[in-house]
Amino acid sequence: MAQEATSTMNKKKNKFTIGKFLNYFFLTVLAFICLYPFLNVVAYSFSGYNAVLSGKVTFYPIDISLTAYQTIMKNSQIWSAMWVTIFTTIMGTLIGLILTIAAAYALSRDYLPGKGILSGLILFTMYFSGGIIPTFLVVKGLGMYDSLTSLFIPQAVNVFNFIVMRTFFRQLPTELEEAARIDGANEMQILFKIILPLSVPIIATIGLFYAVNYWNSYFDALIYITSPDKFTLQLRLRNLLFADELANAGGNGEGIGTQVMSQSLKMCCVVVATLPIICVYPWLQKYFVKGVMLGSVKG
Repeated sequence: MAQEATSTMNKKKNKFTIGKFLNYFFLTVLAFICLYPFLNVVAYSFSGYNAVLSGKVTFYPIDISLTAYQTIMKNSQIWSAMWVTIFTTIMGTLIGLILTIAAAYALSRDYLPGKGILSGLILFTMYFSGGIIPTFLVVKGLGMYDSLTSLFIPQAVNVFNFIVMRTFFRQLPTELEEAARIDGANEMQILFKIILPLSVPIIATIGLFYAVNYWNSYFDALIYITSPDKFTLQLRLRNLLFADELANAGGNGEGIGTQVMSQSLKMCCVVVATLPIICVYPWLQKYFVKGVMLGSVKG
């Protein structure tokens, strides 16, 4: 009997090991498939002229060359667009967080008069919008056309982020608020000393949502911005990809006149545009997972 039990346990262990191996293998292959396009872009940006010309580049660089990155570093247009994007991302994220926190906290309180009507009006904008032309006319009428404020003021609050944060605030124990009121705390003291310290995961999550959205946005700059010195990095990248502006990105155009080199520069620009978000994400990952779970599932 003992031998039969041991044999059964060994079979179960072997089945578990095989299943675990298959899971890891499948996930590894899936991860590689997802990473391959980005690895290919990085490989192109670091590869030499002959390697790119022969089409040998796959997911690792061949004949490593830093010419493309040296050219990008000398391009004042790229750096100008980078600083514009950094400014709009920081301002948009801060304004978005402030307005989202204020609205979500106020509409999560049961004693707020008319909170149902206000919530309904906000949710209405999630399904129905004014459209591009009316929004453009409003932005122009407010004097924000060709201004950096047009890149973050019109879309300052995202309704989905508002819903997630309001749901999180509703889950916080009401006993904490009641105890604070007994001690004489007002609404602002409750918000800043009790609610916000407990809401770090959801604030980090929503902040990441806003930051990624503003960093990757180019359509707003495309329709609202006309001055080249106010172009965002994504709009500059879009122009480079479609209009091939990097043919003379080196200033005097020395050694930059070929289509192959332009392709390498495009891939380099993609890496430069993606790298900041990749660097920021690991610092917020632990808050990202926890914040989404707490803000999306009501207990």
